[in-house]
Amino acid sequence: MRLLWELLVLHSVLLCLADDNTLHGPVFLQEPDSLIFPLGSEEKKVKLSCEVKGNPRPTIGWKLNGSSIDVGMDYRYSLLEGDLLINNPNKSQDAGMYQCVATNPFGTIVSREAQLQFAYLENFKTRTRSTVSVRQGQGMVLLCGPPPHSGELTYAWIFNEYPSFVHQDSRRFVSQETGNLYIAKVETSDVGNYTCVVTNTVTNSKVLGPPTPLVLRNDGVMGEYEPKIEVQFPETVPSAKGTTVKLECFALGNPVPTISWRRADGKQLPRKARRHRSSGLLEIPNFQQEDAGLYECVAENVRGKNVARGQLTFYAQPSWTQQISDVHAAIEERVSWECRASGRPKPSYRWLKDGEPLQPQGRLQLEQGSLTIPNVSLSDAGMYQCVAENRHGVIFASAELSVIAIGPDFSKTLLKKLTLVKVGGEVIIECKPKASPRPTYSWKKGKDILRENERITVLDDGSLRIINVTKSDAGSYTCVATNHFGTASSTGSLVVKDPTRVMVSPFSMDVTVGESIVLPCQVSHDHSLDIVFTWSFNGHLIDFEKDGDHFERVGGQDSAGDLMIRSIQLKHAGKYVCMVQTSVDKLSAAADLIVRGPPGPPEAVTIEEVTESTAQLSWRPGADNHSPITMYVVQARTPFSVGWQAVSTVPEIIDGRTFTATVVGLNPWVEYEFRVVAANLIGIGEPSSPSEKRRTEEALPEVTPANVSGGGGSKSELVITWERRCLRSCRTGVALATWWPSGPWARSAGCRQWWPRRTPRATCSATRACRPSRPTRSRWASTTTRGKAPSAPSPSSTRQRKPTRAPTTVLARSISASDVEVSWAPPWENQHKGRIQGYEVRCWRHDEKEENAKRIRTVGNQTSTKVSNLRGNALYHLAVRAYNTAGTGPSSAAVNVTTKKPPPSQPPGNIVWNSSDSKIILNWDQVKALDNESEVLYRWNRESSTSVIETNKTSVELSLPFDEDYIIEIKPFSDGGDGSSSEQIRIPKISNAYARGSGSSTSSACTLSALSTIMISLTARSSL
Repeated sequence: MRLLWELLVLHSVLLCLADDNTLHGPVFLQEPDSLIFPLGSEEKKVKLSCEVKGNPRPTIGWKLNGSSIDVGMDYRYSLLEGDLLINNPNKSQDAGMYQCVATNPFGTIVSREAQLQFAYLENFKTRTRSTVSVRQGQGMVLLCGPPPHSGELTYAWIFNEYPSFVHQDSRRFVSQETGNLYIAKVETSDVGNYTCVVTNTVTNSKVLGPPTPLVLRNDGVMGEYEPKIEVQFPETVPSAKGTTVKLECFALGNPVPTISWRRADGKQLPRKARRHRSSGLLEIPNFQQEDAGLYECVAENVRGKNVARGQLTFYAQPSWTQQISDVHAAIEERVSWECRASGRPKPSYRWLKDGEPLQPQGRLQLEQGSLTIPNVSLSDAGMYQCVAENRHGVIFASAELSVIAIGPDFSKTLLKKLTLVKVGGEVIIECKPKASPRPTYSWKKGKDILRENERITVLDDGSLRIINVTKSDAGSYTCVATNHFGTASSTGSLVVKDPTRVMVSPFSMDVTVGESIVLPCQVSHDHSLDIVFTWSFNGHLIDFEKDGDHFERVGGQDSAGDLMIRSIQLKHAGKYVCMVQTSVDKLSAAADLIVRGPPGPPEAVTIEEVTESTAQLSWRPGADNHSPITMYVVQARTPFSVGWQAVSTVPEIIDGRTFTATVVGLNPWVEYEFRVVAANLIGIGEPSSPSEKRRTEEALPEVTPANVSGGGGSKSELVITWERRCLRSCRTGVALATWWPSGPWARSAGCRQWWPRRTPRATCSATRACRPSRPTRSRWASTTTRGKAPSAPSPSSTRQRKPTRAPTTVLARSISASDVEVSWAPPWENQHKGRIQGYEVRCWRHDEKEENAKRIRTVGNQTSTKVSNLRGNALYHLAVRAYNTAGTGPSSAAVNVTTKKPPPSQPPGNIVWNSSDSKIILNWDQVKALDNESEVLYRWNRESSTSVIETNKTSVELSLPFDEDYIIEIKPFSDGGDGSSSEQIRIPKISNAYARGSGSSTSSACTLSALSTIMISLTARSSL
């Protein structure tokens, strides 16, 4: 037995050498596997493999049935790089459980157990068998009775002579469990000699049993009888996880029974289950926990049925779910291991140290799969193994316990060479030498022993803590560590710096949407230290690259980190924190930003009640955005209105504290929807979501039909038209008409006088038979279910002829890149027939077909019109023709016109502004008109708060009031129209008489020709 000092020296030396991470205990790379050796094999050698790594290199030995094998004492045993070779293996001497044992100076481990078995198959002992005599129709069993053997067997039967084998079907079955041959119902064709053939699957050897003669009795044929199950599986069938389970079932009977399978618990058979040999064999591959249960085999024929039952139970060998790992512990430390394994039945645990069993005694605590050593000593070092086992298998897990015994060593953990701290701050100088057992610590400042006081303390881990640091604390500090094996020290310096202070901190502000502000953040600090400014908004760091449209760092000095916020939006309200950090301290200053803006949309607009001309509304206020709501406006929309229109309400002016109103002046029987818009001193907010659609009540008509006229129609027809005016009053109303002939021909017109007629609500015309080309008069009135409105008379006449002549003197001119003006003269009155009601202008591009021409119609005597939405710098053809209710007349000759070139498409770029005194000077790059773009014109215009300045230069000087924000846009224009505008430039209110700024350039290649004109739009808004 080694002395304690020998162990100490050994482990200290090994641990000192272990810094290269190469020294360790044995670890199995390959463990031996169980095998079956066929007796009589030409290979007269057995090899059990074992491969181990370790440093120093482990030595390997072997155990058989728990006893060590002395390789030198038996010439049949030899080792080859750890593998065990057995020459001329003997069944009686060498069968058993083998384990590989690996040892080096760090300890010993043993492998899992590997079983060595011998496979063989002897010959049948008997040479003859008695004749079997049965009746025809009777069931019969022929016994195989295999000879002594080891290894898995398979069975077959020869009928009469080889190679005629018995074919298995619903009537004949060979059990692979017993080898017996079963014939459910003997027939005359079954008479003959039967020989059992046994095959060893390991040795591949075969033996034939003595033949068994089968003859039929002469005392009659066997009658029908119910099934009798002769082959059945055991009542309990233990089945391993992942294996293939085979259940046999076969019955004798007349008629031949059918075999079926089911689960007694009512569950379906596993879908993976397969039936073989006419259902006599049920096979379940990859057996799992859910496949376990009570299974039934049912044999049935017309005489009855029989059932065999058996329980399939699930078992699993142990498998690791938590293994142990190597531990490096200092002397007197606490060490704990825990291993866990799954298995069925539940595994039990035991522990080995250096291959020998551990018992719970003294300092060792063993409980289930856990091992605890409260105070580790050098003697505890070694190789440990956790063993989990149940009746189906055993597994091993290994780990090394290294006990560290070393004097203090600072070679890898020197004190920090330079530690910085601010005056009044706190500092911890760490002292973490490598040592075992744990050392005691002391400190020196310079050459003097450092005494602890209310400011200076030595922590449990040896680190030095100083609070309320002063300038006098600066200097060199040495940590001294001592244990049983030596003393070591390490030195570092402490430098004391002045603290950083905020001189100008950000302050809370109240601003309006669109303004620009600067939040100051200026500090004083030790200029020998690097300083970093960061800003956060509502707890999130501001990304100046991502959010550069609104946020920018300004200041320009290392002691200033001001934040500019441009074009403030409602979303920018919140808490802003300026954070300043140096290598010795970190501080922050915060400010709240309140952003006032137009109110948010009102909510839940509801129609409470409607009448024929009113609607009662209610709503909930939206967000006021820090400026009280001063008023609400109600808007309405109908299927007949153009967009949303403001409506009259009671009260006429809805103040910000009122959330109901009555809309008046509505039209009867019209479907309305409403929305509400809020306003405050800042501006008008977004409208609410529309209300539901509601229809007003019906009412008595108030007006007569308008624009009643007549004419046209086919021969002997009178067509009368009118403008529907019943939108205010019609529900299911009709138009009531009476008409009569007029003029000197009235009595001979052949028309009845006063023809009353009703037309549906949606109809705006009526037709009546009458003498052609005769004047008539009619009277029209609107009616509803509530009554009739006043009527109105109107003259009319029967259908005319369509125009027969084309317009003359057609002229066309381009007025822009997208608009053309066309004019013409009407046909001579004495050259055409048919009254003209208007003109139709057709316009088509040169590369288009005339039938696809764009059509524009005028009404009455209008002899000119404008054609819009055309392509710039393109050739167009135009033609004009007259029309009336009878149709269109002939077309004029086509005229040609080319639209003007488009205006410049590039916006001005590189916009820069400078302010000096009360002037702002804007400069920009020239814009060059492309070949297909027109040159420009010039103009000057100024309107109240919005100014429009026109110039042909690339700069302009503006006189602007102070303390106002401005929005500026610059764009080129020409006789072809307005070009693309630059991005908006916001110039914040100027508190400094000398300021500079620039706008984002939309194109880096924009130039302006000498004749280009720039339109500058400026909007000023006073700050609140």
